[in-house]
Amino acid sequence: MPAPIAADQVIRIPLLPILAVQGLSVRRNALSLPEPTGPREGRAGRGPRLRLLITGDSSAAGVGAGTQAQALSGHLVAKLAKHNTVEWRLEATTGHTTQDTIQRLARLDDKFDAVVTALGVNDVTRGVTLKQFSDRQTRLLSYLTGPLSARRVVVTAVPQMNLFPALPQPLAWVLGRQAQRLNHGLQQVVGAFPQAKYLTLDLPDDPALAAPDGYHPSPKAYALWAQQAAHLLQA
Repeated sequence: MPAPIAADQVIRIPLLPILAVQGLSVRRNALSLPEPTGPREGRAGRGPRLRLLITGDSSAAGVGAGTQAQALSGHLVAKLAKHNTVEWRLEATTGHTTQDTIQRLARLDDKFDAVVTALGVNDVTRGVTLKQFSDRQTRLLSYLTGPLSARRVVVTAVPQMNLFPALPQPLAWVLGRQAQRLNHGLQQVVGAFPQAKYLTLDLPDDPALAAPDGYHPSPKAYALWAQQAAHLLQA
């Protein structure tokens, strides 16, 4: 039996012309920020060996930061390196969906002890359904904990897109509701994997946490994200 249609999915039908105009306007006026400069793999710290993979979309890649040292990878490695020898690798690209990430990781031969993922925004904007998203996240976690051998995986929640400063209403509301729907499925998927933990970012209401494009995290937000992810990895 197909899943029941949510109220917001019905309401947005008459809004489609407005949503289409707003979507085009956002794309046309968006400030296109590059992925940060700096290494995407390396070794840092002293202590027990920890092979770390960070993977996902533009936020995993660090868009909104000037260098990888200011991005999620830099902050996370710095925190973990206080207690471990961290051998880390970043596999992330602007625009990637869950399916894109599965295909990218399928080319890797490496093994990892810990993984942090950041996906969902592009699944929302490309109209990926809840079932498709849940199925693909299940495949992703199966691959991470199977062939790639990860013993700990931190799965970052889909951001609250209704709070993105760059998105006007009602577009922000529509995308926010879909992000919320995908998050519900994501929590269920994560619950089926004992190696995985679901990370809902607990961030304060602070304009300084948004990058200049109003769509990506700032270096300050990346630092808070890394702190929470490191806590789950070390728990």
